[in-house]
Order: sequence, then structure tokens, then C-alpha cells
Amino acid sequence: MSKPDSSETWLGIQRLARPLVVAGVVLGLGLGGFFDGIVLHQILQWHNMVSSYPDPSVANDFRLNVVADGFFHGATYVLTLLGITLLMRAWRLSGVPASRRTLFGSTIAGWGLFNAVEGVLNHHLLGIHHVWPAGPGPVVLWDVAFLVWGLLFVAVGYAIVRGDPAVSPTSDREGGNRGTTPGPAERERAND
Repeated sequence: MSKPDSSETWLGIQRLARPLVVAGVVLGLGLGGFFDGIVLHQILQWHNMVSSYPDPSVANDFRLNVVADGFFHGATYVLTLLGITLLMRAWRLSGVPASRRTLFGSTIAGWGLFNAVEGVLNHHLLGIHHVWPAGPGPVVLWDVAFLVWGLLFVAVGYAIVRGDPAVSPTSDREGGNRGTTPGPAERERAND
């Protein structure tokens, strides 16, 4: 397979940045899950993994909820390790921009993707738990707010990545490095 050049695009950014973006998204999926499990499940104790299951014998079984939370944390741990592995692999690939901004933006987008998928699946389709059933206002309000928060993270993360000059596609009329970030030697020559 041939190496893509900086003029090829993928989702509106240089194709060369794809491994870095994928690593960041997977890392964000894991970190978003950790935040949910640690903050919402354990610290705030708003819900557990199956705390709204339709059968009360399941929903009220504390031991079962702790085990379900443990499997959930195990999955987020695996996603985080996979994200780190993909990131280390991306850094070793030639041509992949070493952009902290792109990594940050794609991690935020991955976190938002976690919220969106987990929210739709567990809160709305399966109904096995809700964000804050004992909180003020209707339960659906908290579930929808969780989805909106996730979609906002996806949009902001994508905007951060798209705004990164290191991965933005450039037109042919700009010439030169076409989307690559100039190194110190190139900047020195440009300043002469």
C-alpha cells in the first residue's frame, strides 16, 4: 500500500493524520468511560450499570451492579490501553504529524463519541440505567443533556482538529510543503 501524500484528505483533514486521529478517538472513548464510571458511578453515585433495569431484583441487586460496573471499567481500561498502543504506533509512522492539538481534539471527540453511543444505547434503547434518576427534574432531561454534552464534545473536538494547521489540507496554489508544518530549517530559510 502506498503512503498517502499531504494533499489526500480524510474527513476534511490530511490523510497522513488518520493514525493520530484514530488513536486519539480510541483514547477518548476509554477516558470518557473512565470519567463516567469514576465520577458518575462511584463519586457522585448517581447510577450504576444496571440500576434502572426493568426487573427490580436486578436493578436493586447491589452486588450485581458492582460486578457490572467492574466489567464496564474493564472495557474502558482496554479501550484506554488500545488508544495508547495506537498512539505509540502512530508516532512511529513517518509522515504522521506530531501534533498535540490534533491529539487533544481527537481525544475530546472520542470522549464525546463515548457519551453519545453509551447514552443512546444504555439510557434510551436498553434503559438499563439513566444519568441521574433521583436528580431534580425529569429523568429524560438528564439523559438528553448527557447526549447533548457528548455531541458538543464531538463537534468541539472535530473543530480543534480541523483548525490545526499541521493537519489542514491545503490547495495546490499554495505550493511548498502543502499542509506540512515547516521544521526549524524551513522557518529559518523563510525568514531570510
